[in-house]
Amino acid sequence: MTFSERTLSTLALVAVGLSALAFLLALTAATRGRRSREPGAPISLDPVLRGVLDSQQGNMKRLEQAIRSLSETDKRQAEEIASTVRRVALLRYDAFEDVGGRLSFSCALLDDRGTGVVLTSINGRQETRVYAKPIEGRRSGYNLSAEEEEAIRRAMAVSHETVTAR
Repeated sequence: MTFSERTLSTLALVAVGLSALAFLLALTAATRGRRSREPGAPISLDPVLRGVLDSQQGNMKRLEQAIRSLSETDKRQAEEIASTVRRVALLRYDAFEDVGGRLSFSCALLDDRGTGVVLTSINGRQETRVYAKPIEGRRSGYNLSAEEEEAIRRAMAVSHETVTAR
């Protein structure tokens, strides 16, 4: 789960504030306990302190709800990101011996599950042909050439660090 800097700063400030409040409560209880409280007797809080504590309790509940909501959003976005085209590989080659320049290519455009499309352009002297084949789970219902299979393999070999650094 990833939080923005603003959210983390807010959480840190709330934590510091609650720590200070707890310290004041402990100090108040210690000084009151020395004066009039018998051992084992409940600590009584003045109305102002009780109001502050109730307010902080409400703030904590709202903060917990916001964190739950952010967590759900984070999970949903992670699922959406996994189904986007993030794995791309381009393989250039000479399809025919009499045509140079490596103008033919196969390009795999896949998501994290190996689903997407592989595009192939075969460049000859007289014509160029383009093929698009659907890919699901790194496989296709159409026959794949060695170059298309290699493009798929390379695309799936791309690490997540490389993908997210683009």
